[in-house]
Order: sequence, then structure tokens, then C-alpha cells
Amino acid sequence: MILSICFIYFIFFFFFSVISFFFSIYFMVYNYSIMLEYELFTLNSNVVYMSILFDWMSLLFMSFVLFISCMVIFYSDEYMGGDLNIMRFILLVVMFVLSMMFLIISPNLISILLGWDGLGLVSYCLVIYYQNVKSYNAGMITALSNRIGDVALLISIAWMMNYGDWNYVFYLDFMYSDFTMGIIGGLVMLAALTKSAQIPFSSWLPAAMAAPTPVSSLVHSSTLVTAGVYLLIRFSAGLSTYFMVILLFISMMTMFMAGLGANYEFDLKKIIALSTLSQLGLMMSILALGDYFLAFFHLLTHALFKALLFMCAGCMIHNLSNTQDIRFMGGLINYMPLTCCYFNVCNMALCGLPFLSGFYSKDLILEVVSMGYLNSFVYIVFYFSTGLTVWYSVRLSYYTMFGDFNFYVAHNISDTGFTMLKGMSGLILLVVFGGSMLSWFMFPTPYFIILPSLMKMMVGLVILLGIYFGYEFSKLMINYNLKALDYLHSSLFFSSMWNLPVLSTYGVNYYPVYMGGLYYKSFDHGWSEYFGSQNIYNNMELVSKGIQLIFMNNIKVYLSLMVVWVFCLFLFF
Repeated sequence: MILSICFIYFIFFFFFSVISFFFSIYFMVYNYSIMLEYELFTLNSNVVYMSILFDWMSLLFMSFVLFISCMVIFYSDEYMGGDLNIMRFILLVVMFVLSMMFLIISPNLISILLGWDGLGLVSYCLVIYYQNVKSYNAGMITALSNRIGDVALLISIAWMMNYGDWNYVFYLDFMYSDFTMGIIGGLVMLAALTKSAQIPFSSWLPAAMAAPTPVSSLVHSSTLVTAGVYLLIRFSAGLSTYFMVILLFISMMTMFMAGLGANYEFDLKKIIALSTLSQLGLMMSILALGDYFLAFFHLLTHALFKALLFMCAGCMIHNLSNTQDIRFMGGLINYMPLTCCYFNVCNMALCGLPFLSGFYSKDLILEVVSMGYLNSFVYIVFYFSTGLTVWYSVRLSYYTMFGDFNFYVAHNISDTGFTMLKGMSGLILLVVFGGSMLSWFMFPTPYFIILPSLMKMMVGLVILLGIYFGYEFSKLMINYNLKALDYLHSSLFFSSMWNLPVLSTYGVNYYPVYMGGLYYKSFDHGWSEYFGSQNIYNNMELVSKGIQLIFMNNIKVYLSLMVVWVFCLFLFF
């Protein structure tokens, strides 16, 4: 039997995922960590190390990334089966995962940059994989947005030369108290904002949906976009209060903006991408409130259900002849019952319905926020954004699964893709039980939260309100006037992510291109051309033509001059 490359990498990643998971439990129980340093070279008393840090956090995150990667690669065997370049695709995914591994285990800014840049470059190759104009544009905005963060990391590496070492782990306390060292914290925060697509760098994340769906599943669950959150979790002890306040405001606005935008979107993958953006905002905001442990917990639970959500979406798109518009779907529960069942479970986990994996982290975050001494703005945005999550999830389920089938033909739509179903089935148990399992592992002492009964019931109330509004927003009938059409200008504003894609594309390059046009007209085709080469050429051409005319008619000229001379003689004498 010839083993496919997908199956080989599946076995390889699965094996290392299991090993990494058991090691993380061992390290967690004994509060144990290992740091390896290999000296590469010394530069003016600055020693450049290749550093590796193994602790329970890095090992647990590695095991999750590897497990999701192995399921995605197994799933890709069928999803990308008709592709001639499947070998190239799988190798790109493997490079992507290895870059993420580099990032996770590095306590050193230089080795972090290897993984960070690896993620940026390979993500560009994966986004432009389908090789059309839309993919190229999406790849370019992805790569250029991430380059801003890369530059911030490079500047922080240069700044750390002042201190003689790049192992940031030893400097976190110093970063918190010292202003000049705190600059590094600010630069790292900027890098994390670009990679995790927070405002004002949000527009690349929905654009990156041009990549194949297995890549989206990997990118939006546990690799590229979570890299920024993970880096900030590692740096959380070194960020000053000033930076934390800025981070809190930016992440809350991102969470709110993405939740609103998803309610106006009709592209299946973009809705799930915006929900990822909303959850990243939630992770960042609880991190900015000082609880990095909860941010990491939500990072892991979110990775599970978001990976499966994308895989289910890919299955639907695959069966509907690559259609991504949810208005063409409907009634899929009759044709693809198992996929729709998985899809619904993931949506419910995303909403934070009790006892699914998302509930354990999301509900805990909201209750911790309720416990804190925060102003009403923070409180309202947190709860309203949670309501928006339920809102777009119900809307998405309504459009895709219930009602009439709105596609042209219904033949050949079924759950027969056994390889894809096996890949998805590998994740469903963790989506259901992963949250409680992780909470047992990670919280030796449980969070004990006492709130008034009204505040305790707030989460449930917000979920019920979200369900109602999601249903109202999604009624799609001939005789039903959609709410979004009544307020068209505001709908366009919210659906375009508060005009961020326009600002980060047209807004960035309109004025430079316009100035370039003016410069081209006034300088290249303007007075420099007039006083310079073109005008000199025209004048010389005129003079040479005049001289040539004289030479070609020299006899006539000679006779004419003789006539004039004779006439002058007669006139004066």
C-alpha cells in the first residue's frame, strides 16, 4: 500500500502532539521548565544565543497546534485531492507549522523573529495559492500589514543591543519599571497588534480568506493570528499600565467592530474570519486587564472549535461547487446532516452555550470582568460583543441549514467525503469535552466568583437576546423587508469593517500615487522636459532643418543673393 504524503505527516504530527501533551501535564504538575541555550557567536560582548524554552505553556500550545495541524492535513487529502500541486501545498503547510513551533518555544527575540518571519512569508505563499488577481491583492495586503510588525520586532532587537542580551525572559521586570526598556514592550505590542489583526490592521484578516479552506482552518484557529496573542502572553509581565490601557481600548473596539461586521456579511468564510477577529479581541482585552492565564485558556478552547468550524464550512463549499455565498445555501441539514451537526455544535461552543468547550473560558472571562472595578463602557462593550457573537452565529445557522435550498441543483450533495469527515470527527470530541478537560488541568484551584444573581444571569440574557436579534436579522423571504436595507448607509459602513479595508488600501496609496502623477506631469513631462532634453532636441531639429534647407537650395540662394546685390547696385549708384 502506497502511503500518501498527507497520511505520513498526519502520523508524524499526531505522534508529537500526544508526546507534547503528556510532557506538558508532567511539567504542569511538577512546576518544571527547561531552557536550552546554544551560543552561536559573540558580537562586541553581545552573545547571540539560539534559545529554546520548554514549560507547560509552550508544550501544551505546541500539542494543540500539532493536533489541529494533523487533522487539517488529513482533511486536505480529500479537499485538495484534485489539485495537481498538492505536494507543494502540504509542504507549505508543514513549513507554516514548523515556523509556529519556532515561535512558541523561543524566549529569545532573534529566534522569535525566525518563526515570526516564517509565518509571514509562508502565509503569503498560501494566500496567493489559487493564483488569481483577488488572491494576489489579498496576499499583498496580508504580507505588507505583517511587515509593520516585523519591522517593530527588528527595532526592538536593535534596541536590546543596549542591554547585552536578547533573552527577553530575564528583562521583563526591568521592562515594566524602566521607561527606555519599556519601549521594547510597546514595539512588541505593535507587532502583536499587526499579527493578530487588531484595529487599525484588521483588514488583512478577512482578505486572507482567499487561501484554501484547510489553510484558513489552521491560520484562524491556532497559528498565524494567535501568534500575536501568544507573544503578548509571554510579554505580559513587562507591559506597563499605560500600554495595557491602550491595548484594552484597541482590543475592545476590534471585538465590537468584528461582531457588527459579521452580521452584515454574506461570505461564509468571511463571517467565520470576523468571528475569529472578535474572539482575538476578547483574548487581548482580558490580557490587557491583567489575566494572561484566562487569555491562554480561551486561546486553546477557541482553537478547537474554530478549526472544526472552518472544516465544516470547507465541506459545505466543496459540496456546493465552491460557492461561498450563504444566500445560495439553506436546507443543508437535509443533505449533509453530520457536517451540519458538527457545524451547529461549533457554533454553540462559539456562543458560549453551557458545558461546551467555549463556555468554560468565555463565561469565566465575562464573570471575571463583572468582578473587576471597571467602568460601564468596558462592561457594556464586553457584554454587547458577546451578544453580537450569538447574533451572527444564529444568522449563519439560519441561512445555511434551515429553510429552502437556494442553489441551482441539489444532486451530488451529501456527507460522502469520508476522509474529510474523519478529519472533522477527530476534533468534535475535544470541542465538546475540551473546555472542561483543560479547566481541570489548568486550574488546580478553581476560580471562585461570587456575583449578584442579576449579574450572574447576564450572560444567559445576552445569549437569548442575541438569538432573537440574529433570527430577526436573517429572515430571508420575498415579502420580508430586511432590516439592513432600511438603513443602507449604516449597513455599508458596518459591513465594510468601519471602512478599514478602504483606509488600508486606497487610503494608503491614493495620495502617494496622486503625488506621483503630479510629479510625473510637472517634472518629467513638465518644465524639466521643456528646458531640458526635449526642448533642446526640438530647437536643434529646427536649426538643422533650416541649415539643411539652405544646403539643398544653395544655387537658388546664390542666385537670389546675386539678384539682391545687382538691385542694390542700381539703387545706390
